[in-house]
Amino acid sequence: MKKTKGKDSSVAESPRSKCPDNSAFYQQRIPAWTPALTPEPVLSIFFGIGLFCLAVGVAWIVSVGNVKEIKINYSDVCSHCSKLRENSSNYAVECKCVVNFTLQEAIQGDVFMYYGLRNFFQNHRRYGISRYDAQLLGHNVYNKENNSTFNQKCEPFARYPDGTPMAPCGAIANSMFNDSILLYYHPEGSATVKVPLARTGNSWWSDKNVKFENPKPSDNLEEAFKGTRHPPYWQKAVYSLDPADPQNNGFKNDDLIIWMRLAAFPSFRKLYRRVSRTGVFADGLPPGNYSYSIAYDFAISRFRGQKHVILSTMSWGGGSNLFLGIAYAATGGVTVLTAFVMLAIHLKIKKKQTYFQQ
Repeated sequence: MKKTKGKDSSVAESPRSKCPDNSAFYQQRIPAWTPALTPEPVLSIFFGIGLFCLAVGVAWIVSVGNVKEIKINYSDVCSHCSKLRENSSNYAVECKCVVNFTLQEAIQGDVFMYYGLRNFFQNHRRYGISRYDAQLLGHNVYNKENNSTFNQKCEPFARYPDGTPMAPCGAIANSMFNDSILLYYHPEGSATVKVPLARTGNSWWSDKNVKFENPKPSDNLEEAFKGTRHPPYWQKAVYSLDPADPQNNGFKNDDLIIWMRLAAFPSFRKLYRRVSRTGVFADGLPPGNYSYSIAYDFAISRFRGQKHVILSTMSWGGGSNLFLGIAYAATGGVTVLTAFVMLAIHLKIKKKQTYFQQ
C-alpha cells in the first residue's frame, strides 16, 4: 500500500519500509574514480620504491659501518667466579675478576656500555607474564591478603614460605642482571683513572614515567617497602639498589626498568651505562689500556649461557646492527629487478602488437 501524504487520519499508513532511503549515498550511486593501471605508472612506482629502498639500505649500511664497537666475552675470563656461583649457598661470598683490553684508536663521541647475554630466553611465554604491573605502579605492594591475581601472575616468586610478599615479584624481576661493572683507564706514566659512568637516563622515558612508580611515601622507600622482601636471587633490597643516588631506587631504578623490557631473541644486549663526557673523557674514550672490574653475581651455568660487555658508539641508524640496512637493500634490489622483468615483458608485448597492426 502506497503511503499517503495527506493529513486525513482515516487513511491508514503503510508499515515502515526496511529498505534504505532512496539517496545516492545509501543506494551506492555516488560518483567514484577507479584508476586504470597502465604499464607506465606501474613501472614508475616499482622503480621509485625500489630505488628509494636501495638508497636507504646503502645509507644505513654505510652509517652503521662507521659505528665503533669493542665486545669482550668475560664468561671464560671469570670462570672461577662462574663455578663459585653454581652453588647458590655461595651467593654471600664476593667474587671479582679483572678483564684487560686495549683501544688502538680513540672512540670519539657518545660511548655506551652494554651487557650482553647469550642463550637466555626472555621470550619464554611463562617467564614473560611472570610480573604484576599493579605492584610495579606502586599499588597493592604488600598483598597481605591472599590475592589470587597476584599469586597467579608471580608464582613461584610471589611469596616466601612464611607469607611475606616479594617486591618486585615474578620470575623476570628475580632473574635481573646484577653484575657490577666498572671501567678503568690506565694512561702511561700516570695513575689509573676511573671512567665516569652515568647510571640514570638510560631507560625509556615512557617506561620510567608511565609504567613504574614507587609506593608512598616515596621520600622514605625503606618505610614504603616495609613488610616485603627482595626476590631470592637478589643481594640488595629494592630500596637500596643504588646507594649513590636516592632517586634511582625502588621501582624507579634504571637497571630494573631496562631488564623488565623483555628481549625478543635468546641472544641480546641491554644498555648498562653511558660514559660521562667529562675531564679526559670529554671527547670520548682516548686510546690506551683499559680494564673492567667485574663483581660477578649473575650465574649463567644453569642455562649454559655466555656474558659480554660491549662499548659502542651510535649513528643515526642506531648501533652496530646491519639487519635493517640489509633488509632495505634486499627489498629495493628485488623490487628493481621485478620492475626490469615487467619492463621487458611490456616491451615484448608492445612489439608484438605493433607487428600485428602492421
